[in-house]
Amino acid sequence: MHLRGLSTRNASRRALVATVTTGLLAAGLLSGPAATARPAPEPTPTTMSVKSPPGGANVRVLIFHGSAAAGDESPVVNAGIEAIEKIGLSGPADLRFKVEASDDASVFTDETELGRYNAIVFLTGGGDVLDPEQEAGLEAYMEAGGGFVGIHDAARAEPYSDWFTGLVGARPAASSPANVQRATVEVGDRQHPATKDLPLQWKRPDQWFNWVKNPSGDVHTVARVRESTYQPGAGKNGWDHPVSWCRDYDGGRSFYTGMGGTVSSYDETDFRTHLRGALLWTTRLVQADCKATITGNYKAERLTQPNRPGQNDQIGEPHGLVAAPDGRVLYIGRGGADSSQPVVTDWNNPDIGKGKGQIHVYDPQTKKVTLAGELTVFGNKGGGDELVKVEEGLLGIELDPRFEQNGWVYLHYTPHSQINRDTRMAERRVSRFTLDLATNKLDLSSEKVLLKWPVQIHSCCHAGGGMTWDSKGNLYIATGDNNSSRFSDGYSGNNPEPNFRGVSFADARRTAGNTNNLNGKILRIHPEPDGTYTLPSGNLFTGQETDEGGGKTRGEIYVMGVRNPARIFVDKKTDVLYAGWVGPDASAPSTTWGPAKYDTFAAITEAGNRGWPYCMGNKQPYRDRNLPDPSKPLGWYDCDHPKNESPNNDGLVNLPPVTGNNIWYSPQGGAPDYPRDANGVPSYKQEEASYLLPWLKGGGQAAMNGPVYRYDAASTSAAKWPSYWDGKWFVGDFYDADQPRNAVVTDPRTQGDGGLPVHSESLKRIVPTGNDGIKNLMDWKFGPDGALYVLDYGRGFFTSDAKSALWRVTYTGGGPTPAADQLARGAQ
Repeated sequence: MHLRGLSTRNASRRALVATVTTGLLAAGLLSGPAATARPAPEPTPTTMSVKSPPGGANVRVLIFHGSAAAGDESPVVNAGIEAIEKIGLSGPADLRFKVEASDDASVFTDETELGRYNAIVFLTGGGDVLDPEQEAGLEAYMEAGGGFVGIHDAARAEPYSDWFTGLVGARPAASSPANVQRATVEVGDRQHPATKDLPLQWKRPDQWFNWVKNPSGDVHTVARVRESTYQPGAGKNGWDHPVSWCRDYDGGRSFYTGMGGTVSSYDETDFRTHLRGALLWTTRLVQADCKATITGNYKAERLTQPNRPGQNDQIGEPHGLVAAPDGRVLYIGRGGADSSQPVVTDWNNPDIGKGKGQIHVYDPQTKKVTLAGELTVFGNKGGGDELVKVEEGLLGIELDPRFEQNGWVYLHYTPHSQINRDTRMAERRVSRFTLDLATNKLDLSSEKVLLKWPVQIHSCCHAGGGMTWDSKGNLYIATGDNNSSRFSDGYSGNNPEPNFRGVSFADARRTAGNTNNLNGKILRIHPEPDGTYTLPSGNLFTGQETDEGGGKTRGEIYVMGVRNPARIFVDKKTDVLYAGWVGPDASAPSTTWGPAKYDTFAAITEAGNRGWPYCMGNKQPYRDRNLPDPSKPLGWYDCDHPKNESPNNDGLVNLPPVTGNNIWYSPQGGAPDYPRDANGVPSYKQEEASYLLPWLKGGGQAAMNGPVYRYDAASTSAAKWPSYWDGKWFVGDFYDADQPRNAVVTDPRTQGDGGLPVHSESLKRIVPTGNDGIKNLMDWKFGPDGALYVLDYGRGFFTSDAKSALWRVTYTGGGPTPAADQLARGAQ
């Protein structure tokens, strides 16, 4: 076999092909998929019988660098060969391998020779480098379990072959920029041997291909290039721009990287590390998961049936779920009635707003649903104006850490029995109940009220409701700002004037911005066995502060300045709190009043102030207003030194500084930012906006925070999501168009200070959208089986309908490859 040099055997054929290829390149055809150029010739049927799996413990890699172009060999080829040879000689002895290089395509018709190689690297200059018989031999090699690594221009090889397109995964677009540019690569796979040791944000120069068709979802993408860091040209792919990926293909293993287009690439330690990991997997020296983000490897199944007419036997108005350690799923209905049931909106009627907050239990063993119990709540006034509708009711559910022993269930709700129709005030409470673990029935007489506080119910909205535990047995409780969305034109909810009998319902400085009020907060308490609670250290206040005369703080407050935090989650591995909250209604920024509506997500590492109603996003201030004329703008709020000067404030005037948030989005795009003046005030001119997170956008929007996945290696569940997702934070929205439904990676060094996510990927083809999918996401959590459980709210509002359902999303792709008994040198 001819190694490291030009083969004279194929010279005449290559010269002919080069002539044809030159014309095709000029037409841009070699960058497109086979079907767009000419009918793809089928590989010649072959009788080759390649050893299965190819190669052995004496691991060998073949670098094929045949080219269809005439002239001298590219310096990139020589640099690549030299680098791979060095990779094979480095590292632990049991992970080393031999390297041979050739441009002689006849190897692909020699079954004995081909069977010697554990993996084949295509380091070609592109073009039609194999004849049909040779391509058939490569196909036979892959079917036998061979490994393939394609580097950069390998994606231009065999341009008329659909099979080869599948092997490499995508074809470069003719409009790809030709110049070398420095860009940032987001390394999203922290598990694969090709990426696990790379920086989260990898800055490097290269030639960056655009793709004719984005392969995401059909391949497992391990790294993406961030288009905002270079000039991708007219054919750009957008925020989801894969640059390296892999998959199990046609019986073998295929890895492709669009990097490696320059000589200097092969001198980079990180790029050689990238290639090394790809080669370790494709040669069968190590296992890797190249299935985790292929959307066909997931199954979404609706678990509950539509309710029987006039009954809520399967589900109420969906509002939250929690999974028990034994696999049971408990989920709640807020209190909106079935559309066939009457609603009472007359304040003179004692039954105004009376509804049933329902707790259902889904048993995975029997696949049956039990209505565990119903609380009589204030929460059923139907839709309409904010002085009619209501968001109170049964708002949150959590299970005691020792639920399997004690059956304790914590519910966050608004009891109808405690409303005052004269003052239009009500009581919100968190209570503990006992569930009979044998019958799945809730003992309503077992109620222990842990915590209660007043809320106004003259006007809707923003009740919050989510709850979660940390590893130390502390319970977090999310409460909304109990404030109207009106009276401030959709900007800061800070109009002090509207009130009912002296209680403001349009000034969130009374609630979220008030250090002495439990609304618009995330509370943190430590429940005790007797039904009381204590305060853990490290909350925002102790409740004993003497500032400004004393008596102006509540020790339960962990986070203040949140508007409507429906869903919160604590990752018990780190005890980081993850939260999302819904923003106001302004559709665009205002140079007078401030930012457009921002829905927000935050990774919270310590107690703090998240800004509402003074600041949003990355500390973008609103304009103050006050009596006697709230329609006139006053000064801009100071996010570093906020003051609560509302006449409705009974807490501190001087507030904790605002901490910036990690994710915010408006109808215009993700993380809008603006030039700022000398005082740090943004211009708020829409034409001057930049969007720091291009992967999300709002419109109609309602942030629905999700979990952080933790992979359980000890679990034998066949449904569990793979370890690829370990540590990734799920962020979503009630709506399913441009709004987010993504998994993101944050940098632990910056996440607590509002650092932007460094990587994001869409989940919309895994957690399916659309009318027959999970269109209106209301809650999502992983169960002990590692499957994702999701509530779809339904297609109406303040009620349930035939689309209201509990879903389960499971992984079906199987384990990492190759199988342990196929490893070249056995399991390590």
